[in-house]
Amino acid sequence: QVQLVESGGGLVQPGGSLRLSCAASGFVFSSYVMSWYRQAPGKEREWVALVTIGGDTTYVESVKGRFTISRDNARSTVYLQMNSLKPEDTAIYYCSVNFGGRRYWGQGTQVTVSS
Repeated sequence: QVQLVESGGGLVQPGGSLRLSCAASGFVFSSYVMSWYRQAPGKEREWVALVTIGGDTTYVESVKGRFTISRDNARSTVYLQMNSLKPEDTAIYYCSVNFGGRRYWGQGTQVTVSS
């Protein structure tokens, strides 16, 4: 079955960096668009970034120029490099795939940006 396992979250000071990873299994990773979402306390889950099968990327406006999504098909892993982090980036970050008409989610990884 589809499994998505995120890692790499933590506590970081404003202006710092983190790299999130999401290891995928249960489907042909290279054939699917992969996305990152996040959910801040008291807010709805929002889409953050996606990477297409061909490696093209798209971002929500609030993270453009600071976050970079990438994929390693050999490792069935998608990454989110986050630089110049701000307190408003604090959230649980989820990777996601739409497979067989259903959206799958990982368990999430907590990112906290605070001094």
